[in-house]
Amino acid sequence: MAGEQGLGRQQTEKALSGLRDLVLKGEIAAGERLSEVLLAGRLKVSRTPLRAALQKLELEGLVDLIPSGGYQVRRFSQDDVIDAIELRGVLEGTAARLAAERGVAPIKFKAIHEVVRKLDEAFEPSALEMDFDRYAALNGRFHAQLAELSGSNLLVRELERARSLPFASPNAFVGAEGHAHAFQQTLIVGQAQHKAILSAIELREGSRAEALAREHARLARQNLDFVLQERPELKDKVAALALMAG
Repeated sequence: MAGEQGLGRQQTEKALSGLRDLVLKGEIAAGERLSEVLLAGRLKVSRTPLRAALQKLELEGLVDLIPSGGYQVRRFSQDDVIDAIELRGVLEGTAARLAAERGVAPIKFKAIHEVVRKLDEAFEPSALEMDFDRYAALNGRFHAQLAELSGSNLLVRELERARSLPFASPNAFVGAEGHAHAFQQTLIVGQAQHKAILSAIELREGSRAEALAREHARLARQNLDFVLQERPELKDKVAALALMAG
């Protein structure tokens, strides 16, 4: 029985990973209805784990349940993308403020400072030559640990949900940096902001910590505006933007 359950989880994870990849790469267009039969064959999974994966993606906000039955890839407007980025900023700002006001155990500060130190190493020898996969993993860890510094399990869960929309993720534009100097600069600015946020929390400056965290999230908005207004040809380089209609 345990073996069957393990196999079922593996199939569901395979279906989830494969389906999410198809959606984020734009291989399934926004608004397109999802055929369970075709997708099961394409991903080489049965329909049971596929349905579980679809339910998970609905919770993540990537697909919508159709009233008549089935699912379709969700359409996001430019305003939706902007609002999602803003929401993450509000939530992370609240997390930083609560951390400053409530105080943080030294062991937690030590752990997040170690992540920042490793992020510094990721820039060596330069932002042009950095390992973006490593940076993304560390950056994701920083943001997850920042949420935990708040001491609020509710806030941690809500931030996980907000970050599940790929264009609102702290790593939304990581990987596209090789195509534009402006993106590379935001990584450098972002790392400086990581340090400033932690400094404000340690000094118990709640309002400053909140403002810095909200400003940090707006780097994603800055990158979005840059792509849409100045370098629209880069839109295809940011996988998350495949979900944006228009």
